[in-house]
Amino acid sequence: MLSLIATAKPAWAAGNPVIIRDTEIETMLKTWAKPVILASGLDPRAVNIILVQDPNINAFVAGGQNVFIYTGLITRSENASEIVGVIAHELGHIRGGHLIRTRGALESASYESLLGTILGIGAAVITGEGGLGAAISAGVSSTAANKFLAFSRVQESSADQAALDYMEKAKMNPQGLVTFMQKLEDQELLPASQQSEYMRTHPITRDRVSALEAGRSRSDFKDKAAPDAWKDDHDRMLAKLIGFITPEQVAWKYESRDKGIPAQYARAIAAYRQNRIDESLSLMESLIAEEPQNPYFQELKGQMLVDYGRVEQALPYYKKSLDLLPSSSLIRTAYAHALIETAQNNEARLKEAIENLERAKIDERRSPRIQRLLATAHGRLGHEAEAQLYLAEEALLQNRNRDAKALAQRAVKGLPENSRPWIRAQDILNYVEQSNESN
Repeated sequence: MLSLIATAKPAWAAGNPVIIRDTEIETMLKTWAKPVILASGLDPRAVNIILVQDPNINAFVAGGQNVFIYTGLITRSENASEIVGVIAHELGHIRGGHLIRTRGALESASYESLLGTILGIGAAVITGEGGLGAAISAGVSSTAANKFLAFSRVQESSADQAALDYMEKAKMNPQGLVTFMQKLEDQELLPASQQSEYMRTHPITRDRVSALEAGRSRSDFKDKAAPDAWKDDHDRMLAKLIGFITPEQVAWKYESRDKGIPAQYARAIAAYRQNRIDESLSLMESLIAEEPQNPYFQELKGQMLVDYGRVEQALPYYKKSLDLLPSSSLIRTAYAHALIETAQNNEARLKEAIENLERAKIDERRSPRIQRLLATAHGRLGHEAEAQLYLAEEALLQNRNRDAKALAQRAVKGLPENSRPWIRAQDILNYVEQSNESN
């Protein structure tokens, strides 16, 4: 399992946006955002911050309390406070009821299905072709999607004021929100084709920027500095994204004499991405030697070994990473995947993998990957009905209701009547039937 994972296609692939997952980056974003989420009156556990691999500057909310942030916005941010300012603004849209509405079924679908359907609906709304509404994002016009995702200027101003309020309640300096908007203000005079996606979906005017500047001047925390740890975290986040997404840029973004952790991190990841095996492993060992209790370094070393075909060697690194960060469902899933890959006929490893996956599933209810791995592990243990059930769960998360129904029907035939798995299979069948009736 990749430390930086593309859940639809490789994170560095060109073309349409895709969801990527990374424990380290998600932890940083959630940590930074938690004070403003609490200030907004929302539950941090219910707000999902989802990373979209796309070079454009953009962020939006959709399908519930989901904040989608493009990697292009992160890589062009100057500090963590700018990212927090954007998140606070998007929370203003959530609290203001400005959410992009999708059909109820998608609020429990995978993030990939949600993103793809949002972009598909965007194209359908703009072109008038209703058949596109359920389409996944392949081939979707970004212009159509941008128009669909755009809020009115009144809604934008409302979200700005909400963001200022949340940051004040959280005792945070709103400077980052102001500087981010100031950067984009000059784009207002450019042709639409040359504006950033954020500018096109969040119309920024001089009046809006002036109101934000006025809000900053009134803040009791306008001179308060961000926590020292945020700068190092932001530097590491940028290094990780640059190393994975644009490894060819690492050499000129980080001088050879720069021996700081972020620079070393970027070089190690770039070497890995460019298949320089010995160099990448050596660089990771150096990083681990400097910070042996860093779970993300352990995880990345495990990931490298898996991708280099040394899965057995990866197990202790994943195990150490999980011991250091037992709350991470993504690391737990990666470890389980490695166990399955090395299990062969080892029943104990397969059962350990299942145990870890069931625990990971508690926090990752939208993950088709976990369902697929559970199906694989049960299949290898000869539990065919259980495997069919998990494949049905995967299909449901991917909005493939027809496949989910067929798989659940097969599962029901092999499961003990009234057992929990049997009941779940029946629930899937009932859900699909109700969904068909409502469409």
